[in-house]
Amino acid sequence: MSRILVGGAGGAPSNNFIRSLRESDRSDYIIGTSSVPTDLFLANVDERYVVPPAVSAEYQSSTISLLQRTRPDFIHVQNDYEVRAVSRLRDEIAGLGVKCYLPSRETVEICIDKAKSYDVWQKSGVKVPETFLLHNESDLKKAFEQLGDKIWIRAVEGAAGQGALPTDNFDFARIWIDRFNGWGNFTAAKLLTERTVTWLSLWYEGELVVAQTRKRHSWNFGSRTLSGVTGITGVGETCSDEIVDQAALDSIYAIDKNPHGIFGVDMTYDQDGLPNTTEINIGRFFTTHYFFTKAGLNLPEIYCNIALENKFPVLERNINPLPDGLVWIRGMDVEPALVTTEELEKLRLNKI
Repeated sequence: MSRILVGGAGGAPSNNFIRSLRESDRSDYIIGTSSVPTDLFLANVDERYVVPPAVSAEYQSSTISLLQRTRPDFIHVQNDYEVRAVSRLRDEIAGLGVKCYLPSRETVEICIDKAKSYDVWQKSGVKVPETFLLHNESDLKKAFEQLGDKIWIRAVEGAAGQGALPTDNFDFARIWIDRFNGWGNFTAAKLLTERTVTWLSLWYEGELVVAQTRKRHSWNFGSRTLSGVTGITGVGETCSDEIVDQAALDSIYAIDKNPHGIFGVDMTYDQDGLPNTTEINIGRFFTTHYFFTKAGLNLPEIYCNIALENKFPVLERNINPLPDGLVWIRGMDVEPALVTTEELEKLRLNKI
């Protein structure tokens, strides 16, 4: 039995990681932490601890103290800011005998910052939407002039569409960035289509262990945001496409020639039907990875088996091992449903 500390316990991303472990052949003792005390009551963990937010000055000392107290074998977190914080602490964490399974420090820093990752991809020839870092109103004006009548604005850090806004209005865009005090920390990009796909992959010392693609049909509560993006996938579907596979591999190798750990490549299709890389969710699984677990691909189990026991999976194929057309349907306060596209189409045909 291994002792695993999971950050963000009680939140959906970490709960899906914990659920996957609980439903695996592993028998782990799970220690849950969160900066939100009420979230911890929602976590299926063996111990619970409140910690400071990952962006706070107290996070480092608090985390080290907690690791000394609880003595886990392994630590995993599911939030961008906490991934970066743990990455920066990796030497101190290793000194306590606690394992991490993270990409390199440099890779984490680049991927957390969307402006930095864009710069790498643009220089490497990876297909990306043309993007400007917005230092001032002149940059914003230039973006409108060069990107078209409608542009996509977002924060360079954060998940769930943080700060995202599609707009064709200069004044609205300026006020939006002012509201977030975002000059120097927001980008403007060419507006793409609403079609998105993610290539979630696990690597070990430069070798691909497994990767699975999922396309998104909808966001939950998208109508309640200006961008339509919430970070809460409503309906997702397994799929496979060699063009997507290659785009994801090119995006990863452009940043890290020796990938190690979790790389989730987010892509959005342009008007020509080609995937453009928009970001890599680094060192963590996307929120709905429990979809893959229920479909038969338990990535957290594979991840922990490698990190803790150097045990690797035996797969018929390591890129898109799941069949296409599996659909994961999620909502609030209901159990998710795993169905097939055939079942969904049959139901649609019965519409009165």
